[in-house]
Amino acid sequence: MSDQEYPLPPATFEFLILSLKTQTEIQLGLMHFGEDKDQPEPNFPIARHSIDLLAMLQEKTRGNISIEEQRLVENSLTELRFRFVQVMEQHQKKKSAIPETPSDPAETERQAGA
Repeated sequence: MSDQEYPLPPATFEFLILSLKTQTEIQLGLMHFGEDKDQPEPNFPIARHSIDLLAMLQEKTRGNISIEEQRLVENSLTELRFRFVQVMEQHQKKKSAIPETPSDPAETERQAGA
C-alpha cells in the first residue's frame, strides 16, 4: 500500500453501471492505456458477457430505479451494443484484408500447383 490513501467513490448504482460500461469499452479495445503497439485484440466473448450483465441488471431493476438511473442503463446498453457491432465489423474487415499464409510447406506447394 502507498503512504497516501485515496478515497473510493460511493458504492452507487450509477458507479456500478459506469464501471461495467468502462470494462466493456476496454474489452472492445475502445480504451487502451499504453503504447499503440501494445494494444490487445478485442475480447468479444468477455465484452458480450459484460453487455449481457448490464442487460440482466436492466431487467432485474425494472420499475425499481429512478428515471435517471434507467436512462443511464438504457443509454449505456444502446451505445455498447452499437460499438460491439462496429468493432466486430472493423475486426473482421481487418482480418480479411490480411492474406493467410499456410505454415505447412506442403500446403504452400499444393496451393501453388492448383
